[in-house]
Amino acid sequence: MRKTYFLFGLIISSMVMAQPKPKPAMGWKDVLNWQAIPAFGGTQLSPDGQWYAYVLAKYESDAELIIQKTADTTKYVYSIGTPSFAQMSFSDNSKWIAFKVFAKDKDKKAAAKPGGKPVPDKLFLVELASNKKTEFDRVKSFAFNGEKATHLAVLLTAAGGGGAPSGAGSGASDAAKGADLLLFDLAASKTQNMGNVSEMAFDKAGNWLAMTIDANEKAGNGVQLRNMNTGVTLTMDNDKARYQSLNWTEKGDALALLKSTKDEKYKNERVGVLGIKNFSAMPELTVYEPKTDSVNFPKGMTVSPNRTPYWSDDLTRLFFGVHKLELAKKDDKKPAEAKKDTTKKLSDTEKLAKIKADTTLKTIEDLQKALAKIKTDTTKSAVAEKKDDIDKPEVTVWHWQDKRLQSRQQVQEMQDKNQNYLSMYDAATKKFVQLADSTVKNVSVAPKQLYGLGTDNTNYELEGSLDGQSYVDVYLFDLKTGKRDKIRDKHYLPNFWAGPQTSPDGTKFLYWEGTNYFLYDMVNKTSRNLTQDIKTSFVDVDDDHNQKTPPQGIVGWSSDSKSVLLSDGWDIWQVPTDLKDAKGKVLVAFNLTQNGKRDGIRYEQRYQLDPEEKGIDLKKPIYVRMYGERTKKSGLARIENAKVLTVKPLLWEDAAIGSLTKAKKADVFVFAKETFTKPRQYFVSNSVDLTAEKQMTKNAPSFDKYAWSAGTRLVDYVSDKGDSLQGALFLPAGYEQGKKYPTIIYYYEKMSQSLHNFANPGYAGTGWSPSIYTSNGYAVFMPDIVYKLNDPGMSAVWCVLPGVKAAIKTGVIDETRMGIHGHSWGGYQTSFLITQTNLFKAAAAGAPLTDMISMYNLIYKNSGTGNGQIFEGSQGRLVAPWENWDAYHRNSPIYHVTKVQTPLLMLHNDADGAVDFTQGVEFYTALRRLKKPVVMMQYKGENHGLAKQPNRKDYSVRMMEFFDYQLKGKPAPEWWSKGVPRLDLEQHLDKRIFED
Repeated sequence: MRKTYFLFGLIISSMVMAQPKPKPAMGWKDVLNWQAIPAFGGTQLSPDGQWYAYVLAKYESDAELIIQKTADTTKYVYSIGTPSFAQMSFSDNSKWIAFKVFAKDKDKKAAAKPGGKPVPDKLFLVELASNKKTEFDRVKSFAFNGEKATHLAVLLTAAGGGGAPSGAGSGASDAAKGADLLLFDLAASKTQNMGNVSEMAFDKAGNWLAMTIDANEKAGNGVQLRNMNTGVTLTMDNDKARYQSLNWTEKGDALALLKSTKDEKYKNERVGVLGIKNFSAMPELTVYEPKTDSVNFPKGMTVSPNRTPYWSDDLTRLFFGVHKLELAKKDDKKPAEAKKDTTKKLSDTEKLAKIKADTTLKTIEDLQKALAKIKTDTTKSAVAEKKDDIDKPEVTVWHWQDKRLQSRQQVQEMQDKNQNYLSMYDAATKKFVQLADSTVKNVSVAPKQLYGLGTDNTNYELEGSLDGQSYVDVYLFDLKTGKRDKIRDKHYLPNFWAGPQTSPDGTKFLYWEGTNYFLYDMVNKTSRNLTQDIKTSFVDVDDDHNQKTPPQGIVGWSSDSKSVLLSDGWDIWQVPTDLKDAKGKVLVAFNLTQNGKRDGIRYEQRYQLDPEEKGIDLKKPIYVRMYGERTKKSGLARIENAKVLTVKPLLWEDAAIGSLTKAKKADVFVFAKETFTKPRQYFVSNSVDLTAEKQMTKNAPSFDKYAWSAGTRLVDYVSDKGDSLQGALFLPAGYEQGKKYPTIIYYYEKMSQSLHNFANPGYAGTGWSPSIYTSNGYAVFMPDIVYKLNDPGMSAVWCVLPGVKAAIKTGVIDETRMGIHGHSWGGYQTSFLITQTNLFKAAAAGAPLTDMISMYNLIYKNSGTGNGQIFEGSQGRLVAPWENWDAYHRNSPIYHVTKVQTPLLMLHNDADGAVDFTQGVEFYTALRRLKKPVVMMQYKGENHGLAKQPNRKDYSVRMMEFFDYQLKGKPAPEWWSKGVPRLDLEQHLDKRIFED
């Protein structure tokens, strides 16, 4: 019998030993070694679809580029240092890839120290078939020569870093900006060096290379064209000037750029426009110099360097901006120059010479205008010279009729100084026309450059800055003549989509009024209601901001401009823009997707798979994203034209699916898929139906090393006001059925849609990382909040508390160990909730609004605007306080501070430009006066969220320490239990620093 027990015990012991070792929770230090694909710009598919490249980057540290074949296991891996943004490009023939290699993290840190030297960027060129690598040092930019793909152009930085140091004096801006340009022959592996190049650009086909030359003393400066077929280089213009802003047409049949020259009379340079076209023969140059056009060009202005010039599609007109010339002051001039008589009057001979040089003078009337202009040329400068150098007061005058707050004007000062007005020059008639001006500042050119649309908010800007409601007058411009007509008075803009949306043929535009979309015909100047007879509504009823009937977004115009695709929030509708077809048949709107509203599916996004498309080609398949409003499923579908347009679901899963792209020259597709428990991965398919998918990436390669969330639950509940809402519940790692767990409730308006979103662990600017909390044994619950006007705080109570109670019923949440956290608007909800309930054991609020009355009258410093317009027209969801004082009192945490029983950790920074620092101080000092447990973390010089990595690391750790103490019973951190005296702060911080 003893032997039997012994054997049984041995078996049990062996079973225990065979069990896998539990994976560790992810700690904050582990984040430093976490690798993941960047959210933006981290992937690229070759034009033929045979190669896929993606970046794996450590958290603000070194990264690597993985290049692999889509059809087999061929893979190349390269270290690319620490990029702020990855730069890579496949050649158009898919035989090559070029990518930047940046300084490593340790080298960047060394360079940042006193005496440190920056490590310049490199460029690697890889031949994909052989993995042969060619390196280039000191690289500024690079480009393959378009469709031809025979050469790689590599523009270098100047030796020693190039350029004058910041603040190098008045001559710094005059330093040569040119550097070596290496032209690498891909087939022959030979390099040609061209010097003093400041800008370079290939045409689309890759037959021409345009270069601007910028040398010392402007010797040989100009614009050059290299014929990539013959190797011949043409100098198209040459002068002691600065050439810049190279801009090819999309087809590559013309080029525009700017030419700047010094004029000692002015601070800024005089700028002209150059246009080059006729590349099929001998390129011809068009030059427009404003200083020689004394009739049409406005006096005291020049072409602006802040707007890139471009040709019209028919290559008859050049478009560019113009701005004011600013007179130079005495102190702006060099000593030798200051002695010159800048008020010297022109002699009669000089006047005559200037008039003779003006090529725009055609009539006697033109001649008379020119003489009149020259006669008054020097009047104002004499007055400026007489001003004495005196100390001026430093003052700002805030006036009640300022259309923009002075703070807003300060934020926009450089923008105002750089304000330029759209203009055009007709190359055939040699006629200049200014389109925009100080009244109608914003003019956008419609496709085909037949018409333009201008907006003016002058009459409504003051009111809009007060109540957040936006109105504009709309003007129609005939771009052949420059004539403009006001076509809409006080046009209401509840959101972006309410403004004019022009058709691809440039003859029509869509706009929103009331509850319908209207069509405006720019040729006939007529308007009609486009959607009134459609049996659906295009009002965005889910938008609960204080805006009147905002529209759903426009999916897009058809490429033939005969219809527009509109969303009603569920389905996509094809709406014809003509009443009848060519045969006289009445045209009606058609629901392309059919089942959206019926089945609770939102067809919410169309993927533009051809970046060069001009409108939606309805003869080609249309790919859209599907999202289940209540199920949280997502997927991809294709709308195709088989006699009638119909929708075909392709993917539909309990996952977050999207980011669809297509190879330029092949039916090869890439899409992304993720869940909260599986990192985002990219998949390739060679089928238009997206079948036989193959995983291309191994994102988050260290994912399997750690314990992760055990899964998700979708919680349905009804708010106290009867709204059907949902919350996303994320299970802790190692979850066991029937066991209850400490839980963090996090919110920011609607959050349930994040049920399937993978959360890369990291040091967020708010301290929050749901993946790390679930890894460390917390459940996380994210409920939806919808808002009622004049009750933004109470809306959180009405939505969050029922949501939490519904989540408790799942059996996952320990109702005695719940904490809440939110930042900014979520921080406000947190601060308010703890004044209304004692349901939570701990709370962490980041940058919270706490006094809605004082907050209303403060400045949103990041933008310079008043908070009043945000309260009345945006997130605040309140009327003006004097219209409802009770609403402000009822929804302000500060007025209910005596009810707070929940320990509170606050984050509020002294340089917060969104929620004023005083909001945090006010709540903290009130709680402190009442002897409530509160700690406020203030990080010096930080804005609304934490930007510096040491600060993000520090607060992330502290917030978890706080919750661990309050919800898990771990020892209280000393900074919470005792605080940190100022004199002990440095020693305290030294003990907490952790590095990789």
